[in-house]
Order: sequence, then C-alpha cells, then structure tokens
Amino acid sequence: MNCFLAFFLFGFQSLALGSEESGIPQAVNPNAFEGTDTERILQAIEAAKESVQVVRIPKENANGTAVWMIDSALLLPSNMTLILDNCTLQLSDTSRDNLFRSDNVGLGVTDPSWNENIRIYGIGNAVLKGATNPRATGDGARTLSLNPQVEQEKGNWRVSYGSDAGKPGLKQTGDWRNIMVLIGYVRDFSLKNVRFENAHGWTVSFERTVGIDISDVTIFNQEFVTVDGQQLMTANKDGINLRQGCKNVRIDNISGLTGDDFIALSNLDTAPDKPKQNGDINGSMVTASRWYGPEDDIEQVVITNISCQNRYRAIAIRGSDKAGIHHVFISGVIFRAREDRYEALLIGGRGYGEESLPGKIHTIQAMNIMGNGQSLVRIQAKVANCHFLNGMYTGLNERATLHEIDSAETRNVTENAWLKVR
Repeated sequence: MNCFLAFFLFGFQSLALGSEESGIPQAVNPNAFEGTDTERILQAIEAAKESVQVVRIPKENANGTAVWMIDSALLLPSNMTLILDNCTLQLSDTSRDNLFRSDNVGLGVTDPSWNENIRIYGIGNAVLKGATNPRATGDGARTLSLNPQVEQEKGNWRVSYGSDAGKPGLKQTGDWRNIMVLIGYVRDFSLKNVRFENAHGWTVSFERTVGIDISDVTIFNQEFVTVDGQQLMTANKDGINLRQGCKNVRIDNISGLTGDDFIALSNLDTAPDKPKQNGDINGSMVTASRWYGPEDDIEQVVITNISCQNRYRAIAIRGSDKAGIHHVFISGVIFRAREDRYEALLIGGRGYGEESLPGKIHTIQAMNIMGNGQSLVRIQAKVANCHFLNGMYTGLNERATLHEIDSAETRNVTENAWLKVR
C-alpha cells in the first residue's frame, strides 16, 4: 500500500477538524457543515485550506443518503488532499459543470496562476458518476440533441445528447464543462484508486500540468446514456487525456471500457488563424487551445499496465503542425477492440489541423502490447525514433503495423518481435 495513503487510511477518523492525542490531525468532514452536498464539500475544502489541508468525504452522508450529489464543480486549491472514503459522488441532473476542477482555471479566467500539490485518493470503493439525465454531453464541436441517433440518420453527425437541447437561452453545444475531472496549470497532481462511471465527455483531462501520477483507476464510460429506458448517444467518451504542456507523467494500472480513445495525448492547433484564450466557454479546453512553443510540448510520459475494451484506440498520440509529442514510454497494453476499424496504438492523427511536421512526434517506445482490431499500431505522421518491441496482434490483417504514410518519410522506426499471431 502507498505509504501516504496508508497514513490517511489508519491515521484519520471521520470527525470534524481537530487533533487526536496521538498528535495526528483529523481531516475535515463535510458532514460538519450545513447546506447542499456541494456547499458542504466546498466549505470543508475552504476550512481545510487554513488548517490540515485534508478533506475526507465519508460513505455516510448526513442527509441520510448514500450518494453525494454535486450541482457545480468542486474547485481544488493548491496543497489539498481529498480522501474519497468508500463514497459515491454523482453529478446532479441540474449540473452543467465539471465534477472536479482546479480552482485556478474556469470561465473568464484569462490569466491563470499555477496551482500545486493536489491529491485525490480513493479508499475502498470510491465512485465518481455522471448525471442520470445530463444537461449536455460531448466536446465543443457537438450540438445538443434530444434524439442524436435520429439526427445522425439525417446526416448530422456532430451531435450528442443533452436535456438542454432546444431550450431557449441555454448553450446548445458541448464544452469543457462536460469533462468530469479537469486540471489546468498545476504542478504535481495525483489520482489513485477511483472508479469513474458515465462521464459527460472526457473522463479526466489535463492541460499544462507538470507532474501527473495516476494509478489504480477504473473507467466505465460508454458512448450512450440510458434515460427513461432509452439508450441515447453521447459523444467524446474518452478516458484520460493529456493536452498541451503536460510533462512528467506516470499512468499505471488503468482498466475499463470507453466509447472513444482510452488514453489520448493530443497536442493540436486546429485553427491557428482564430484567436484562442484561456477561460473561453466555446471550446473543449479551459486553457488556450494553441501550441505556443516547446513549453507546450507533451513529453516524459510513462504509460504502463493498461487493459481496455473500447470502440476507438487504447492509446492515441496526435499532434499537428509544429506541436511536439516526445519521450513516451508504453509497456503492457491489452486492447480488446469492439470494432475492427481501430488499433491499439495510433501515432499521428489526421483531421485535426495541419499535418504534424517531420520529427515533431518522436522518441516513442511501445513494448509488450497485445490486441486485435485493425492493427497494433497505425502510423499517420512522419515520426522519428519510434521503436516497437514484443507485440502480439490477433486481428484480421496480415501485419501488426499499418502504415498510412510512406515508411520512407519516417526516420529510425524499428520493430522487434512485433508479430501477427493466431
């Protein structure tokens, strides 16, 4: 057991703020406050900021329920540890916001400062859930619809379910508020031992975050929500996303099922001619969706022990134009494709702005990969220094690698024991 987590598991009790005879401080318990579930948790966070910097949310809610209903984002300050002790937090049907967000980014925050040292640790069965009937789902390019399948049959593909669809005065497209956990401009963030269910878009997304440690997480994020017995399509149901400027990342022991990419590293500048700014509600990122230089490269990423079943890719690495993604190590992936169109690893990505320039995606090693689908790896960019070792591909095609760019335009790409097997 992680020593820090064990300390909280055995050292903290469920009472309000104080000190025990042992000298170990107690965590702040939201049950000690008045108001809605959201208000009580936010009050606990505010109290903890000035004292022990630890909030423990227990399974038992003082209002007599077993679920903490969240109406708006729980904002996380610097130097805060949140202990989810066998509890369930669920977005309410009235919420149109993240479940968690670092408190330094948000609507209208054009010049965010850096936060640091934020921890979310689950004990036992800690569950974070989307709304039963979400007001909005999907990314910033999706129009809300009450009947998305019908719209798609008409050829309107860029839609996603939301109960706000058609309501006057309400925003009719998705945006970054549909991400369940959204972290931006943070140094040192940890997330451990949590189960996610039915996010309204991406499950967890990081923007310009340095020092990320995620482990022992389960993600169940299918591409539909069931409302009154009817399955309604919801788009962009990714697992974990790394966006511009994410560095020094460890992702380990993640499993589950998603309706879109399980893990995505996306450094994209899809409309460089349009101004981008922090805090804009009209996009899929809460910080500026631009690449401003090497400080916005995604780099030093280690991804290990991944087991997933999903419609798209296990791990997708997408860059556009000058944006860099490099020094990525991947080991131990089991990919079970729900369709034959996609692959365990995608490197490149098309349809997201200008094509990645030669060598901007580089120094990637993937090893011990097993999967079916279209291939083990699909290469769509002029990559450099990419190495693939010990792969077992069990799909229909004859080769474990699918080149969608002339291999002569890549540099130093090798395969060793990267095989099609029966």
